[in-house]
Amino acid sequence: MSDDGQKRGPMGHGQNAMMKPQKAKDTKGTAMRLLKYLGKHKSKLVIVCILVIISTVITTVATRIMGIAIDKFIGNGDINGLIKLCLMLVALYVMASFFTWLQGITIINIAQQTVAQLRKEVFDKLQKLPVKYFDTNTHGEVMSRVTNDVDNISTTLNQFISQILSSILTVVFTIVAMLLLSPALTLVSVLVIPIMIGLTKFITNKSRKHFSTRQKKLGKLNGYIEEVISGQKVVKVFTREEKEIEEFNTINKDLLSSGVKAEIYSGIIGPLSSALNNMSYALIAGCGGLMIVMGFPMSVGTISAFLAYSKQFTRPLNEIANLASTIMSALAGAERVFAVLDEKEELADVDQAYDLKEVEGTVTLENVNFSYEEGSPILKNINLYAKPGQTIALVGPTGAGKTTIINLLTRFYDIQSGTITVDGHNIKDIRRDSLRKALGIVLQDTYLFTGTIEENIRYGRLDATFEEIKTAAKLANAHEFVKRLPDGYSTVLTDGGGNLSQGQRQMLSIARAILSDPSILILDEATSSVDTRTEMKIQEAMHNLMKGRTNFVIAHRLSTIKDADLIAVINGGSIIERGNHQQLLEKKGFYYNLYMSQFAEQTA
Repeated sequence: MSDDGQKRGPMGHGQNAMMKPQKAKDTKGTAMRLLKYLGKHKSKLVIVCILVIISTVITTVATRIMGIAIDKFIGNGDINGLIKLCLMLVALYVMASFFTWLQGITIINIAQQTVAQLRKEVFDKLQKLPVKYFDTNTHGEVMSRVTNDVDNISTTLNQFISQILSSILTVVFTIVAMLLLSPALTLVSVLVIPIMIGLTKFITNKSRKHFSTRQKKLGKLNGYIEEVISGQKVVKVFTREEKEIEEFNTINKDLLSSGVKAEIYSGIIGPLSSALNNMSYALIAGCGGLMIVMGFPMSVGTISAFLAYSKQFTRPLNEIANLASTIMSALAGAERVFAVLDEKEELADVDQAYDLKEVEGTVTLENVNFSYEEGSPILKNINLYAKPGQTIALVGPTGAGKTTIINLLTRFYDIQSGTITVDGHNIKDIRRDSLRKALGIVLQDTYLFTGTIEENIRYGRLDATFEEIKTAAKLANAHEFVKRLPDGYSTVLTDGGGNLSQGQRQMLSIARAILSDPSILILDEATSSVDTRTEMKIQEAMHNLMKGRTNFVIAHRLSTIKDADLIAVINGGSIIERGNHQQLLEKKGFYYNLYMSQFAEQTA
């Protein structure tokens, strides 16, 4: 449905979304929102905390034992005592590793369940978004948010949960142990911490902007790749391969530039942290040695344990600093995912909305006005009336507003003014799902899902029997070609039905509509790209489908609508002529000129 002059990319998908300005990133708000998802696993997080506490206590005790070993056993040459102590340390570290392993399993479970929930919510949300969202966002851009961004969150959560909990508890226990050993050396150890925090904050603020830009440009690149792959035949027909390569290289270089800047900034943190840690080591060793020389109560074992504690203290800070780039990237992705979740859904049905029952098929459009963008009217004061069983044909040049009328009948969009009724019921008062069940749509661009032919036809009515599917296929003239396929109705279709011809796909689409048995039928006539014999079969199938229903036909070939009860000629968003085929020819107006130009082309 793209004849109404909406902005389109070269491959037929909306492109303007990629160019929309991005809102300022709310890192804190996004992080808090992500933490709420983790909060749903409180019991497991408590288990993780307990496991982290146990492993941290064991590691802290083991470090103190090493200091004792240096002073008591190595200094005095007590080999037996040293062996016993070493065996004790081995046992302690094995226990710590076991609890760390349990902690890792629990964290993976939490992270994967969180991401699965997030992925489910995004997919569910996509089913509730209005058609307008998909008209203004490329398929690749949407896919990038559901796949790349969610996977990015998944990877980060596994590390984030472990690092944060472990780091906080390690820092707390280590500080306590250090204070018990020597408050003076503890003060020396923490001197570098404010410097490290300040520099890390400065660098992460810089890198966050570049990671946010990188995620946006990655979505743009994915959107472009999806479009070029989808439109590969068009690219080759117009020999635009080199142009597409150049365009790809431009977008790819933009992504490379932002990615390099983000990684360079985040990469500074690791070396900077190492330098500050080495400075801290030197200060502790120097101050500790000076205290021994000056006669303060200090030993080599104590200094050794203190150096180990200092490493334990700074290690969590280093890990968080090194994880900063991953966290920034994940938060940028999370914000894009939340942006989808925050999109406005289709307007809810009114409180007193009701279902349609036993639809006869009377359809009325009265003084209908509509515009996709304010100030750019697409339809102006449209009036149409269809009795049950009548066929209404909509004709006119590309961009006249034909498809928009269909979008309004199906409530893909809602009108700005006027009324549309079905059997006298305003469609705004009817439940959307009830209205759409009464409608059958066969589009010019057919879409078939990956799956069997039987499954694709059954999509029209999920509780249909196999015999009903065969009957629908016969009425759609699809049965003959289906039974000639090696696997018949069990033949698996590739993406979009690419292993079938255009005509075969169209007949399956008609079979799907026949099976759904709608009261009102909408046909975007699609026989212009098939041979004459196939066209006759499709026309016969459409005739079978249209029997006994109210039909709205977007006509491309005027010769196919000679028997329509009413032909509405639309130009510039207004109905400029109406009548049956003969009446309109006798007027010798717009329709007459349009018909004669097509007739001349066919006889040329």
